[in-house]
Amino acid sequence: MNELEQVARVPVFIYSPDGLLEQKDQWVIEETPVTLYINGQEMVTLLCAGHHLEELAVGFAYAEGFLDSREELHALRIEHEHGRIFLEVQGKDPLAFGLWNKRTITSGCGKGTVFYHALDALLAQPMGAGPIFSARTIWERMEDLHGLSQTYKRTHGVHNCALADSKGIVVFRDDIGRHNAVDMLVGHTFLNELPLDDKMLVTTGRLTSEIVIKAAKVGLSCLVSRNTATTLAIRLAHDLNMTLIGYARAGKFTVYTGEQRIV
Repeated sequence: MNELEQVARVPVFIYSPDGLLEQKDQWVIEETPVTLYINGQEMVTLLCAGHHLEELAVGFAYAEGFLDSREELHALRIEHEHGRIFLEVQGKDPLAFGLWNKRTITSGCGKGTVFYHALDALLAQPMGAGPIFSARTIWERMEDLHGLSQTYKRTHGVHNCALADSKGIVVFRDDIGRHNAVDMLVGHTFLNELPLDDKMLVTTGRLTSEIVIKAAKVGLSCLVSRNTATTLAIRLAHDLNMTLIGYARAGKFTVYTGEQRIV
């Protein structure tokens, strides 16, 4: 999807401190509700920018434990006109679907996703040694991220997220919800069978418990943001042996946990 398809021009009135009133058109980000069905069961309605829906659905299903391998992905169908995604998976324990209803609404944008239930204890295991990144690499990847999103430059209405390694940005996605953008990245790597053990997640969004748990479930041990982290995210990252970095801007950053991965 072209980035222009994610935005619309709307008429607005601009007020200034000196009392002047100007009418003009302004770019704003599209917001689209998309309902995900897995094996015919309605699972969640995601509020998103409406692009890369295949990656969004697969990444969501993988991160939440409804998919473990490409072999389990039987079919995927998108009804753009009705805002529906139908995902068919094979070989999944019905327990996963039963536990889905026992959820806590999180601090993420939109409806939020699963957090406190038995699947998290099963899927979010402490990280191993993980990749090592230099401080310069951290700064450079954040600068790379800033230069990518034309949608953000037009609207300031999306979160930017990317998977990166020591050489550069590997995959970039943006969305109105930072968790949606992360799911798209995860879906892309799942569909294209890209390894995650040498990569970091770079984002402009807050580092919350939801983002930490999503990253842990898919084996991402290093998270970098230009924004802050919450106390629960920091505690989780510490317990999961993850590297959590915030306020990566102007040549500086704050390492909350996992400093052993930074040289």
